[in-house]
Amino acid sequence: MKRLLAYLTFSLILLPGFGQVQTECAEAVTSAGSFALTVTHNGLIGNAFSGNYDINGWPSGEYPRNSGIEHVFDGGFWAGARINGVDTRVTSAAADAPGGYSPGAAGFEMYAPVGQCIEIRSSLFDHPNFDPEAVSHQDFVTYFADSGLKVPGTNTQIGIQSDPHVPLNLGVDFQAYNWNFAFADYFVIFNLHVTNIGPNSLNDLYLGYWADLVVRNTNLPSAQPVGVGSAFYNKGGNGYLDSLYLAYEFDAAGEPEFTRSYGGIMFLGAENNVKFFHPRVDTSFKCNYNTWQFQNSTSPIYFSPNDDNERYSKMVLGLNQNAGWESQIRAQIRTPNNRTNLISVGPFGNLLPGQSIDIAFAVICAKMSDDGNPAGADTDEQRALLAKNASWAVTAYNGEDTNGNGVLDPGEDRDGDGKIDRYILPAPPDIPQTKIVPTDHSIEVYWGKNAEKTIDPISKKQDFEGYRIYKTQVGYDVKSNASIAEKLKLVAEYDSLGDKIFLETGFDKIRLKTPVKFEGDTTQYWYKYEFSGITNGWQHAVAVTAFDQGDPENNLGSLESSNLANLKLAFPGKSGNDGFANGEPFVYPNPYYAGASWEGSSTLEEDRKIIFANLPSQCEVRIYTVAGDFVDMFEHNQDYNGDDIRWFDTYSNPDQTTFSGGEHAWDLLSKDNQIIARGIYLFSVKDLSTGKLFQGKFVVIK
Repeated sequence: MKRLLAYLTFSLILLPGFGQVQTECAEAVTSAGSFALTVTHNGLIGNAFSGNYDINGWPSGEYPRNSGIEHVFDGGFWAGARINGVDTRVTSAAADAPGGYSPGAAGFEMYAPVGQCIEIRSSLFDHPNFDPEAVSHQDFVTYFADSGLKVPGTNTQIGIQSDPHVPLNLGVDFQAYNWNFAFADYFVIFNLHVTNIGPNSLNDLYLGYWADLVVRNTNLPSAQPVGVGSAFYNKGGNGYLDSLYLAYEFDAAGEPEFTRSYGGIMFLGAENNVKFFHPRVDTSFKCNYNTWQFQNSTSPIYFSPNDDNERYSKMVLGLNQNAGWESQIRAQIRTPNNRTNLISVGPFGNLLPGQSIDIAFAVICAKMSDDGNPAGADTDEQRALLAKNASWAVTAYNGEDTNGNGVLDPGEDRDGDGKIDRYILPAPPDIPQTKIVPTDHSIEVYWGKNAEKTIDPISKKQDFEGYRIYKTQVGYDVKSNASIAEKLKLVAEYDSLGDKIFLETGFDKIRLKTPVKFEGDTTQYWYKYEFSGITNGWQHAVAVTAFDQGDPENNLGSLESSNLANLKLAFPGKSGNDGFANGEPFVYPNPYYAGASWEGSSTLEEDRKIIFANLPSQCEVRIYTVAGDFVDMFEHNQDYNGDDIRWFDTYSNPDQTTFSGGEHAWDLLSKDNQIIARGIYLFSVKDLSTGKLFQGKFVVIK
């Protein structure tokens, strides 16, 4: 997708201060959960794989986050109607296009006003973007419309001569929701408030969501999206789950052992101020599924629509209404091909000027369950997790309307306001406030009691049971492409005594006699767990979660907070060695051999590193050749997080990284970013607090 502006990712901008609202301009990426989805201010999703395929790349529809497994090429909202019962028109925010979005191109007909930005809100009280109006842990809020013939702020005509665009005159208030709950971090829900802002009645209205779902592992050399219509795109198998109104795609013939997952788009529900629209409650209201082959104009069933009449016919009649749906079409679309997907619903009847409809869709990802069959089999068992994940999206949308019939039945109006409150999920305990302190061959983990006061939004009861501590194994960062959530291993669990559930361990082994406070931190930490005997210099991911008792009345098992929500990356090592009181500084590994084990599979010289250890808390390090030629220098302080060399961008995340205070990594590049030669090197360490100086040496062998 072409960039409209120079964008910054969500993780790089955090406005300070309680209640301040963060905004992106034209594009942002969801980051609360494990699904990293690009969303634009025009209501588009995906970026047509324009990002760089490494850990710093801009994901399109990546799940799990940082895995390199993409699920969405692009997608967007569709609307079709007859103007005053005569003129058939379809407006689409996204359509088949080899390069994705292009301003003014046919099929890209909804635009944000000039200056419209994506506003980002959070329902988390301790988040910098906390807003009481927020629905989820991370909301994206924007507005776009189909109301003109030119791209706003330009003279670029919308559409092409053979397919000129005539607007429906719709305004759309768009919100995207995502959560960090472990049971709900794999979907993003879109809530669209669609208003007729024109002078004409929109008759026989259908609304839908189109998505080009492409499921490929982009870490594999054979799975790079090179060239329009390349083999990268023709591996997709497709399907539709009638009971969930869910269209999906999977890697049917690529390298499925590396891409065993699903991407899907589903209809959740629609309503206005007088009616709830859903096939479950109205048999005349249909959910139509269509899939077509990219730019196909010959197949009678799978042709790619080229004008408004053809697009509207797709919206009105789905393949799932076709007589050959069960006997023929389901099997055909499982086979590998380059297809796109459309979910459309209707008819909504007439939408008069000024009237509105609220409609919700979800984009969902899931791992493919292993039943011993190849990915192309697409069995019920393989789709089990997809169906489970989709059911959680339905639960979120339904909110108080627990049976999904669109009305408040007795006992459902929990807050007594007389209306259905949607987007309510049962909540695990709050995320424990955590502090990680790496030390010499050890990692100390501290956390507070905040999770123990959690009130569940469904049961309205205080619901807390215990804590779990997770850590990765040595080398997790350089040995596998799996998501970090998969690499975290449960190492300890503690739960409340006396309720005869779980392990009945109690908290005596981890509870401190008096709480601990750290400088500059107001949190009181009541618990401590220590990992000892750990090799210095290696990265370890650590997380603490809280879990509840479950809710048998609502048939809900125990819920656990996300182990990604307070994830910390810790490097055990020497603490600050002020005045060299704890011995001499040193370098490791020494000698250094090119391709040290902690450098992983990267062949880039920028991804090398060695560690300077036993440094003072505030010091200056200079590096020379044995001939006295200056090579490089850096300043070290006790808050160092690795943000000065590329290795941490490739294999870590400086925003989450904690060092021990006396260690600093160097990338073996000169001040001019030149590769250094093998040989003996000298270094000096100047303690900036005392002025004391130390000199040492290390060896580079290549």
